[in-house]
Amino acid sequence: MNAQEWQTPTIDGYGKIKYFDDTAELPDTSLTYKMIFNIDSEKEKEGVNAGLWKIARTLNLLKAGNVANEKIDIVAILHGEATYAILSHEEYKKQFKTQNPNMELLKLLKENGVTVFVCGQAMASRKIKKEDMNAYTEMALSALTVLPHYQLKGYALIP
Repeated sequence: MNAQEWQTPTIDGYGKIKYFDDTAELPDTSLTYKMIFNIDSEKEKEGVNAGLWKIARTLNLLKAGNVANEKIDIVAILHGEATYAILSHEEYKKQFKTQNPNMELLKLLKENGVTVFVCGQAMASRKIKKEDMNAYTEMALSALTVLPHYQLKGYALIP
């Protein structure tokens, strides 16, 4: 097995992968990868939200598998305890005494075509206002409407 070093070919610094040139299964470059990520935990991986990290890893894997950018359509919905990841640096610092560690990753995801929504209901229950959000996320009515909406449009649910 010819394994290379850990790398991040698309999302620099996040979602490390190892590429193997002799695997039995690789991404099908003829398919369009439509995925909806359901992120509701504050769990972290390598200093950022683990769900956002998983999106970075997915993009890195698809790129390593030679899937063209136009064949990747990824959407995420943040809710529950993951809601705080959408805060601006200023608002995050007010609540957690540090800058939002997810900001750079959110910026890279947006630059690579990922749409990140946050549940408006989760924001309301945490008293987060729309102006408290960072520039890389969008508010949706609810995770309970976003998830079926995208699944009914043929997106694979990634829990």
